[in-house]
Amino acid sequence: MSKDKYVAYVSTYTFGNKSSYGIRIYDVDVENGRFTEKDQVEISNSSYVTVSHNQKYLYSITDFGVESYKILKNGSLEVLNHASINGMRGCYLSTDYADKFLFVAGYHDAKLTVLRLNEDGSIGEITDEIFHKGLGSIAERNFRPHLNCVKMTRDNKFLCVADLGLDHVVVYEMNHISGKLRQVDMIRSEQESAPRHLKFSKDGRILYIVHELKNYIDVYEYTVDENNNPNFEKIQNISTLNAYHASSSAASALNFSRDFKYLCSSNAGDNSVILYSIDQESGLLKKIFCLPVSGDYPKDANLFPDNKHLVSLNHESNSMTFFSVDTEKGTLVMNGKEIKVDRPNCIIFHKIQG
Repeated sequence: MSKDKYVAYVSTYTFGNKSSYGIRIYDVDVENGRFTEKDQVEISNSSYVTVSHNQKYLYSITDFGVESYKILKNGSLEVLNHASINGMRGCYLSTDYADKFLFVAGYHDAKLTVLRLNEDGSIGEITDEIFHKGLGSIAERNFRPHLNCVKMTRDNKFLCVADLGLDHVVVYEMNHISGKLRQVDMIRSEQESAPRHLKFSKDGRILYIVHELKNYIDVYEYTVDENNNPNFEKIQNISTLNAYHASSSAASALNFSRDFKYLCSSNAGDNSVILYSIDQESGLLKKIFCLPVSGDYPKDANLFPDNKHLVSLNHESNSMTFFSVDTEKGTLVMNGKEIKVDRPNCIIFHKIQG
């Protein structure tokens, strides 16, 4: 049995409740698939967090912009600094693969912000700011741009920005000296599909994009031609729902298992979690199950590091629910009581050193 120890970072919204602690830290019992609360971090509306690729720092969205933390040996967090993004509160953030830059997606103002990262993990100055412009396909939430995800390709050449409002992913070339971006491509999704989150396979060859409004995942093969231009070829489209499902469902989460053998997503409205196996050669997905999470509006869902347990973050019912998973039999069984947490939004498992 693995002796590796993990903590889980859970980011939450703090408006609407009396708590000022937007990040909760839990000790993870991998063998039994449970959490024990370890610490709380005072921060406003930590809607999304990310861990640097060197595993040393955590970055969070906050009302005031972005905030950086040093990850201590026991998994606790020590604040480094905060920085403005010169715009409305962001909804998603990530670093490049050299941990030299931080990218922030703005849902409300459609602003993409690039900030330089210092050697000590703290956040430096803004190096680029881009506003997406245009009109979407329907006169409701999709009537204007809404940036919902920012991810570098794993070769660290291009930044992919999911625009949920305009139904496409914009691809930018990254200048790693100046921190400036230049648009070089666009991956167009179906109208009114709302690309929400994206992930690249471990080897970087495959791109997965989950679409909120049409409840499916598009799978692309990524290559770079002789002129250093990115190419994305669609190789699969697969639903996040069963043939029978609740109406008005919205796909939300997109997470790999720690070994990259499985991909997990969730459906609000239907209040379900779906697990796929990933063909390691082709990158194609195969549905294992789509089953209820015993909570309302699962914003995020993730497998434990052992692939035998799963946690769902249920935003509207203010809970985390836990399950035992059998990937061979395709079963999901409730595992103990729910844990109450206000407005949970994002979860990251982190392997600790101490």
